[in-house]
Amino acid sequence: MPESIRIIEAFLNILWLEFGLSDNTLAAYGSDLKQFSAWLKSKPLLEANEADISAYLQFRQKQGTSNRSAARLLSSLRRFYGYCLREHKISIDPSHLIDSPHLGRPLPGSLSEADVDLLLDTPNTLSLLGFRDKTMLELLYATGLRVSELVDLTFQQINFRQGCVRISGKGDKERLVPFGEEALEWLERYTENARLALLGNRQSDYLFVTSRGKNMTRQAFWHIIKRYAKLAGIDQHLSPHTLRHAFATHLLNHGADLRAVQMLLGHSDLSTTQIYTHIAQQRMKELHTKYHPRG
Repeated sequence: MPESIRIIEAFLNILWLEFGLSDNTLAAYGSDLKQFSAWLKSKPLLEANEADISAYLQFRQKQGTSNRSAARLLSSLRRFYGYCLREHKISIDPSHLIDSPHLGRPLPGSLSEADVDLLLDTPNTLSLLGFRDKTMLELLYATGLRVSELVDLTFQQINFRQGCVRISGKGDKERLVPFGEEALEWLERYTENARLALLGNRQSDYLFVTSRGKNMTRQAFWHIIKRYAKLAGIDQHLSPHTLRHAFATHLLNHGADLRAVQMLLGHSDLSTTQIYTHIAQQRMKELHTKYHPRG
């Protein structure tokens, strides 16, 4: 194994052990570092200097990399070289003096309550897969889970009697998220009928399974969401977090406390949740303009 790859693997292992970062986050760090190492060609990763990093960022931006992606890339390099400095593998951090690209604060995309109703009513619940998809969409909107949290759910995480789900989120922080009667009813019917039929004679701890009895990937479920959005006639841009954003926005629109929404979403920092207040305020302005006699 090349020296650069060994150092990257050691760095990723430290991130996993000390911070409990998710597999997706670790994969993103690894990809960033390996691409930079490949761009350096014959120059070892530990011999890169400030000029190399600046040139690489310019190269990536000329290729069309957004400021946000460039900032994430620089963050990966800073964390990596900070680790190397602490481990005495280098004497100077080459990323220390490089400025991050200026970032605006984009509002997350969301759906109106009417569009959510359309999306949730689209699956054909007469089919086993349609019933499963309907249940997943209902639970996703009812809880605001991340898609990765949804597809990884096991039976042990669901409390049917209390109507809540136990989630171990980013950094292994645990939270309890309640869900309403609508989602509970679909869950009970799914587990008693469609899930058993999909599994056949097979066994699985996962709550949501495929026709082969396996757990679903987040990529597969994301394609399912996009397909149902198209069938429902929803033509706006969707992201894997669209229903999560809708969950938070609609709660705030109906008067929910910001800190309660923060806890439900599993945000460690309230400022991360506050972005949804801008969406709620924007929606209130639209309603005022539309319905107030002097709007």
